[in-house]
Amino acid sequence: MEPLHEDCGVALIRLLKPFEYYQQKYGTWKYGLNKLYLMMEKQHNRGQEGAGMACVKLDSAPGKEYMFRERAMGSNAITEIFSNLNDEYKEFDPSMLSDANYAKDNLPFAGELYMGHLRYSTTGKRGIQYTHPFLRRNNWRAKNLCFCGNFNMTNVDEIFNQLTKQGQCPRIYSDTYILLELMGHRLDREVERNFIEAKNLGLEDTSITEYIENHVKMSNVLKTSMKDFDGGYVVSGLTGSGEMFAMRDPWGIRPAFYYKNDEIFVVASERPVLQTTFDLEYEDIQELEPGEALMVNKNGDFSKEQILVPAKKSACSFERIYFSRGSDRDIYKERKKLGKQLTQPILKAVDYDINHTVFSYIPNTAEVAYYGMLDGFKEYMNEQKIKKIENLDHRPTHEELENILSNFVRSEKVAWKDIKLRTFISESDSRNDLASHVYDITYGCIKPYVDNLVVIDDSIVRGTTLKESILRILDRLHPKKMVMVSSAPQIRYPDYYGIDMSRLEEFCVFRAAIQLLKDRGMEHVIEEVYKQSLSELKKSKTEMQNAVRGIYEPFTVDEINEKIVEMLRPEGVKTPIEVIYQSLEGLRSAIPEHTGDWYFTGKYPTPGGTSSCNKAFISYFEKFYKTI
Repeated sequence: MEPLHEDCGVALIRLLKPFEYYQQKYGTWKYGLNKLYLMMEKQHNRGQEGAGMACVKLDSAPGKEYMFRERAMGSNAITEIFSNLNDEYKEFDPSMLSDANYAKDNLPFAGELYMGHLRYSTTGKRGIQYTHPFLRRNNWRAKNLCFCGNFNMTNVDEIFNQLTKQGQCPRIYSDTYILLELMGHRLDREVERNFIEAKNLGLEDTSITEYIENHVKMSNVLKTSMKDFDGGYVVSGLTGSGEMFAMRDPWGIRPAFYYKNDEIFVVASERPVLQTTFDLEYEDIQELEPGEALMVNKNGDFSKEQILVPAKKSACSFERIYFSRGSDRDIYKERKKLGKQLTQPILKAVDYDINHTVFSYIPNTAEVAYYGMLDGFKEYMNEQKIKKIENLDHRPTHEELENILSNFVRSEKVAWKDIKLRTFISESDSRNDLASHVYDITYGCIKPYVDNLVVIDDSIVRGTTLKESILRILDRLHPKKMVMVSSAPQIRYPDYYGIDMSRLEEFCVFRAAIQLLKDRGMEHVIEEVYKQSLSELKKSKTEMQNAVRGIYEPFTVDEINEKIVEMLRPEGVKTPIEVIYQSLEGLRSAIPEHTGDWYFTGKYPTPGGTSSCNKAFISYFEKFYKTI
């Protein structure tokens, strides 16, 4: 499949013991830094466009830096960040580097609070200025805010208008900058609230500062900052005075997991990251609940608070199908089940001829679903063997048993990810030619014109790689029939909560439905959906419906599948091809706890998603339809 990018991965560490404790127990005061590096590397799958990290020292003396940040761009950003940090330490004597007290007082990034971020852009905005964490500076420690997140907000325009109405003037129009400024503004108000309280208590000078830093309530900041946002998010941050927080959206769209003991408090976007980094059991780790925030104050006191009322939980199912690491215990089982559930439709596609069918997968994220698919066919083959033995009217001979039992599921690694398409080739013809060689094949692994070839992928989104590379190169094996299988259902609608698929025309399923409408003289449906989309945008958020669903209503899944094959078949490829998608029922059976399926159903959990989908169709119609 064409790689999808998600925004993003987060990692937080709060050391709860003095620096010397980690030096004595683990042999280095860099315990927190080392663990942050591991957490970021183990979430590298979540962001390869850039990365950043931040650190806060507690109780730093005036005139000394206490808040540090390092960012870098590119797929090697994590290595670059930590290499730069180690370069800073080279000028210090080894005895100084092994002295926890000296490090605490003098070395950069020697602090108690750490935060890391992995980024993929879902907005098209790239560059170091868009790389998290973001930093808002102030001479008051408590007013300094360092912020990062895994999120995409759908109502940035509304929030922007609110801020400008108040007299603010955000420097950049993006959800991250606006959220930083809004949260920073509310943090200022919280500090000022405590300043007034301290003055009323008769406190003066540094006693006021101490009072403020010991009484800041990040829950107040989060409640006033996040109440109007629409989107999927996990937002996290540090303050200069030592507050740490992480909050999840009220729909539970984006994931976050945490662990705490008497030494550390840690948060990550995926459970296995914490399990492996800290040698934990599955049960040791908890999931942050929708609308909930985790907070650790300057003194290391941990609290959990419901910031926003939980909505209907709509945890992203694509996290389970594709984005999150397959080493998670539950995700591994779910992906295997997604593959296993496709046994019957595949059997039908190959006319139940398993003896002349070879099974494979598109590397690498479809591998677990492939194992599940093989399990399904192994069970099917065993059932067939039992029936044959039971139907014998005599005691079978050794040869008869050998003939029956020798039937097995034939699996091969047919496709290999060979090269990465480089962006310096700009001419479309050259790019298409290069794309055809992204995958290589294992020659001689099937019997030409005799064996069917079944290849499973985790999802079929745009269809570009199928058309330009996979189908053409698999055809070189000369299979009797090619069956392309998606462990996910048909992706029909854009995502607006952090996945980089926001335009309807990108989806091969959408393009197939539009073409079917044209083929059957039903173009009036396209115009009706356009008019209805315009009409829906005039309604209140609570009444708005997704008009785009009307594009698909006239057709069955099989009709759309047939049109997809017709549109994606490369020129010159004559081999029969069939496309099979996971059913919605199969998805819900395999992943019952993650009900966020808007990209398949068009049923968005938030009004902003519905509104954005209607806008996407209007944009498509006005830009493309009259020229198609």
